[in-house]
Amino acid sequence: MKNDLPQSNDLQMSGLLQSGIVFSAISLLITLVHYVFQIIVSRQLGGETGEYGLALTTITFIGFLGLPLAIATQAVTHYIARFHFSGDDARLHGLLAGCRKFLFHVTIAGSVIAIILVKPLGDFFHIPRTSLTLIALGCVLGGLWGSYVTALCQGLAWFKRLAFIGLLAALARVLFGWLTTRIWPTAEWAVLASAVMLLANLILLFWKNDFPRRTDTAISPWDREFVQFLVVSAACIVGSNCFSQGDLLVANKFFAKGDLDAYSSAGLLARALPTAVGPLLAVLFTHRSSRHHGDALREQLKLLGLYACGLLSGAIGLFVLKTFVLQLLHRNTPEAAGMIGQLSITMVFVGLLQALAMWSLASRWIKLSMLYGGLGIAYWITLLCLGKSPADLLCVMPAAAGVAFGAVFLIWLIALLTHKIGEPAKLV
Repeated sequence: MKNDLPQSNDLQMSGLLQSGIVFSAISLLITLVHYVFQIIVSRQLGGETGEYGLALTTITFIGFLGLPLAIATQAVTHYIARFHFSGDDARLHGLLAGCRKFLFHVTIAGSVIAIILVKPLGDFFHIPRTSLTLIALGCVLGGLWGSYVTALCQGLAWFKRLAFIGLLAALARVLFGWLTTRIWPTAEWAVLASAVMLLANLILLFWKNDFPRRTDTAISPWDREFVQFLVVSAACIVGSNCFSQGDLLVANKFFAKGDLDAYSSAGLLARALPTAVGPLLAVLFTHRSSRHHGDALREQLKLLGLYACGLLSGAIGLFVLKTFVLQLLHRNTPEAAGMIGQLSITMVFVGLLQALAMWSLASRWIKLSMLYGGLGIAYWITLLCLGKSPADLLCVMPAAAGVAFGAVFLIWLIALLTHKIGEPAKLV
């Protein structure tokens, strides 16, 4: 496969958008494949045992344990795109040479933290079996090269390759999950399928000759600005996880098995809304990280509008087809159907918040990015304090998410109008 990007700067931007749109289209197919996995696992784990809800909660738990890697990946992606599209080959090579070592160290530190916290956090969120917490820890450790592959492909705008890897991973997850849960219908095997799909990242080795060439004047990128950006990335990633996943951990802590199963099923469908259009944010982040001038701004605003339209259209479609999609999951109960509306509204706000956060992070708007992270933590604490029953949680979520979106959107709009279009904001 040839390099996804032409050499000239203008053609690079055009190639980035074209491959990004292809990536977004294929990612919709990938989302459907992951949904097939949920259908298979939901049916084979049964509705009365609570294993399906437990599997979803453990997968969410893995996301929280893997936050250090997610933070590092976001920062590395930004600077790969920045150096690549600016033609700064020396710094680009310095970053690529150092990021493997950097991600390795982050993985060690994150693993130590995960080992220390996995048991008390598992107890706190009522994950009942040690086997599940051990598999969760294994998934976190296995995420090292997955994070590196994502950062490399997204930063260099290899979106077609990233889409191919994602599709292969989704198919591996479906096959493994289908075979194992038929024989052993427990949450452990459903969660383990998420670890098996990481093996698809090895396919990147076939394109190793296309990696940026080594230079004799590599410059280390690990300066004060990068460390500051890493802190800002941490705020954004933590906030994003609190907004998009925190409610499921709250539900697992307080809800009975029947309520948890209904909530997990409805929540899975609602969370698919920002997930389905999320690849557009990957394109937006890379594009915004690489260029900020007027022509690029117009393209970025178009991507933002397309993302918002897709999010709203998906929410309407989900509400109309909620009975059908719940039947596919074998979870068509009045309780689950009644939760779809409020969860969809919440996830629309959450998806819009994520878009503004990715824009702000790529623009290096530190105050807005930190605000987003702080609001995410405040949102999760609010749910933890007030959402001790399904009715209470569903009442609090859309209101809290809506208030957070209103605050972030207002400040984002002011920042957009007051910053110079031709220059990226500097970290201060």
